[in-house]
Amino acid sequence: MFKKKLVSILAVSSVIMLSACGTGSAGDKAASGSANTASSPQGKIVIKYWTANGGKIEEAKQNLVKKFNESQNKIEVQQANQGNYDDLHAKVQAAFAAGNAPAVFDLEIASTGIFARSGMLVDLTPLAARDEAQVNIKDFNPGLMGNAYIDGKLYGIPFMRSTPIFYKNVTMLKDAGLDPAGPKNWKELEEYSRVLKAKGKTPMTMAVGVWEYEALVAQSGGKVLSEDGKKAAFNSPEGVAPVEFWKKMSDDGLIKFTVGKTAGADAEKDWTNQISAFKIGSTAGVSASLEVAKGNNFVMATDFMPANKSYGVPTGGCQLAITSKQNDAEKEATWEFVKFMTSKENTIYQHKYVGYLPNRLSALQSDELQNYYKEFPQYKVASDQLQYAVMRPNANAYAEVSKTIIDAMTKAILEKDVKPQDAMNEAAEKANKLLSK
Repeated sequence: MFKKKLVSILAVSSVIMLSACGTGSAGDKAASGSANTASSPQGKIVIKYWTANGGKIEEAKQNLVKKFNESQNKIEVQQANQGNYDDLHAKVQAAFAAGNAPAVFDLEIASTGIFARSGMLVDLTPLAARDEAQVNIKDFNPGLMGNAYIDGKLYGIPFMRSTPIFYKNVTMLKDAGLDPAGPKNWKELEEYSRVLKAKGKTPMTMAVGVWEYEALVAQSGGKVLSEDGKKAAFNSPEGVAPVEFWKKMSDDGLIKFTVGKTAGADAEKDWTNQISAFKIGSTAGVSASLEVAKGNNFVMATDFMPANKSYGVPTGGCQLAITSKQNDAEKEATWEFVKFMTSKENTIYQHKYVGYLPNRLSALQSDELQNYYKEFPQYKVASDQLQYAVMRPNANAYAEVSKTIIDAMTKAILEKDVKPQDAMNEAAEKANKLLSK
């Protein structure tokens, strides 16, 4: 039975995970063949920690691991980057089947359901309850906890969490005579874009992504899947509205959509080179984007995603999950590491270093961050936007469903004769078959 479940998981490789954090990967290493934990010659318990994504994100994790290892002499964490979320998850699944999975890994939130239900993760509910005074689950922002629970049990602790936010080149907007405080909604986004186009600029460049689509569906008052996760809901009027909007903007030359394996990187190049004035990106990119703006001599601002009927945004990023098949000593050692990485002090550190959300309310409310936001307000937008956050679908088949959605949207947006409603209806039929398995 387990082998059948694992084969099913391995079949679910996902673009959903690529889009949900908004950054590329670096330093991809082959999966290690050692056990998830071991004893060092010094008697330490050695645990493997597998990570996703590169650049400043990986640097922050390396710095925190080093800090943990130097803080005590009983546990040694060995970190290995495994590429993007898709690569990491596939390697964890394969290693688990072979009996040498990492003790802990970065779990992209929309994949929590399939990992938890397959028996690959430790139920953290009793550990969090036992150590409530130290862990304080209620201190985590409620807008980030939806995907941490599966069937009422806690399987992940929020770590490097994100939302998509709206990035603006303030310099380009002012040069075009536009108020950089906007646009605040879809209508204003179209109006701003027409002015920018008339000035010879590309208003926005973006890849067709399911994470961004989830935001626009929420803004339209809809859902991607039914409440029980067993049926497609994205072919409703609220689910089709974003595709119709994007198609109109594409047809009018107001959004340039990139396609292919380098779609995200190509869109980022347009932003970096000041070809496009707007981008939708993860809050994980705030730090790097500020560096780009400074290096290219323009002013950058961040804002809520423009609203439709209301504001709305999915969360993303990862939580730390502990794999099962560990003995009690190994599990306790891994749990100590997870608590360290998700502490108030360290959530402040990774937030300032990268831009990921300050997951803990105590971190967000600290004098350190409140003073920091006065100098760098770009970092605060994502936390403010969480009041409009929705959780991502946790259905086992959502990775495959998301691929179906992206294919349908791409076809509808880029092919003149394809109607968005027809494309999403066809995709819904395919999705319902996947969800019924």
